[in-house]
Amino acid sequence: MSNQTFGLDDRLYRYLLGHSVREPDILAELRQVTAQHPMAQMQIAPEQGQFMALLVQLMGARKTLEVGVFTGYSALSVALALPPQGRIVACDVSEEYTAIARQFWQKAGIDYKIDLKLGPATETLDRLITAGESGTFDFAFIDADKSNYDTYYEQALHLVRPGGLIAIDNVLWSGRVADPDTQDNRTNAIRALNDKLYQDERISLSLVPIADGLTLALKKSL
Repeated sequence: MSNQTFGLDDRLYRYLLGHSVREPDILAELRQVTAQHPMAQMQIAPEQGQFMALLVQLMGARKTLEVGVFTGYSALSVALALPPQGRIVACDVSEEYTAIARQFWQKAGIDYKIDLKLGPATETLDRLITAGESGTFDFAFIDADKSNYDTYYEQALHLVRPGGLIAIDNVLWSGRVADPDTQDNRTNAIRALNDKLYQDERISLSLVPIADGLTLALKKSL
């Protein structure tokens, strides 16, 4: 995992931040608080948060999905970019981590946009599908346990509309996906999904080397 774009030296990364990232104070504060957390490496990079916010704005998104919340930086980035009537369904299993998220969402005044669902995300997404919400989401962000990435992707593909976008985090996995000597379960799960996505004719695809690698999968129209 990486909370900044890897492969850049410190000087070039500072230049990137200084000439691109316009981070609101509330996001900077949340990132600073999260940096003290024992699992701080799970935090997405600020340039990635800004990039996703831009994508949401470009799409004119109104209804979005997030699988994996942690301390809420990605959801806050997207929520700030959504219009007042925008909505995020955010899935996570941790009351502890998301307590921090709730605090900052409320402080930012956007908590009304976020419907936090605590529990296994596969079950939450299945309930959304059963409730008839397939094809109603504009954007989905997947950043949770890697063993279920394929399941989350298939569920998200049901839930986003044709022309909707799925963003999948950590697809370069700090370079481990390209190292044949690395054969742990999480790395292999990401490799398998990357291979599948490359062959998947249901989507248009781009793997963007930002932060830890972000795949963008645009659902094709029928």
